[in-house]
Amino acid sequence: MTRLIRLAFLFLLAWAGRADAAPGWTEFPVPEGSGPHDVAPAPDGMVWFTAQAAGALGRLAPRTGHIDEFPLGHGSAPHGVIVGPDGAPWVTDGGLNAILRVDPASLAIRRFPLPANRAGANLNTATFDTSGVLWFTGQSGVYGRVDPGSGEVRVWDAPRGPGAYGITTTSAGAVYFASLAGSYIARIDPATGAATVIEPPTPRQGARRIWSDSQGTLWISEFLAGQIARFDPSKNTWQSWRLPGDRPQPYAVYVDQHDVVWVSDFGAGALLRFDPAIGQFSRIAGQKSDVWIRQLLGRPDEVWGADSAHDRLIRVTGQN
Repeated sequence: MTRLIRLAFLFLLAWAGRADAAPGWTEFPVPEGSGPHDVAPAPDGMVWFTAQAAGALGRLAPRTGHIDEFPLGHGSAPHGVIVGPDGAPWVTDGGLNAILRVDPASLAIRRFPLPANRAGANLNTATFDTSGVLWFTGQSGVYGRVDPGSGEVRVWDAPRGPGAYGITTTSAGAVYFASLAGSYIARIDPATGAATVIEPPTPRQGARRIWSDSQGTLWISEFLAGQIARFDPSKNTWQSWRLPGDRPQPYAVYVDQHDVVWVSDFGAGALLRFDPAIGQFSRIAGQKSDVWIRQLLGRPDEVWGADSAHDRLIRVTGQN
């Protein structure tokens, strides 16, 4: 009887995760205790996520709701995951103090450890530039790069010490990162590795995540100021919009292929959509309970988030 109950539960779990035909809001439960942090939908239809609390990389098949989790090694505490130009998930693992590449077919793990004098980097987020080099941040006050071809890993001190957090690549190939503790954004010179600080007009705003739209304009979640900001590097101009509510805390930010901005609000426990054309926020239809989404990513007509507080992944479709 116990086995039958378990089989029935697994069937219902898979059924609950199936919503390919219906647009809107879909929740995909992951194993209890996973603590999913970042999520990365892949071109082949699979979705990878970091199970930070479990020290594992997860893989979701959205059509069935089936989930596998693969341990990354003793002491692992993965934070970020992105899918590289090679189709493989690349992970920033703070516990292992290394960048990991996981082969999507064999699941073989290749480690790119940080130099011995860069222990405790608190690795955060990664992005690939247009030449195929991976750039990453570490909240302890570092940023760096990995050359997948040679395997070389280089690390630099971030301006003003701790705080390097979100990172993005523009359509023109420029790489920028945001510093939560430093309250700035910075542009990285790919040739020298030097970071040039760009000061937002709002002081102590807590720039957390950063994303580029199709025109190379940067969108920043200013966590401490309760607003999102837009920086146009070509004009050196800033504009900001405060989120609705009494105590907004914008965490993740993502710009989809239509240049619509998505932002998670920890203050309201909500996912919001922002239309730059009219300067208006809207709560996503279908959300039934609070969510605390730490990172957003997507693929055409799908937006994905990882809700670490409730051990689930979120997908939004048909609302672009």
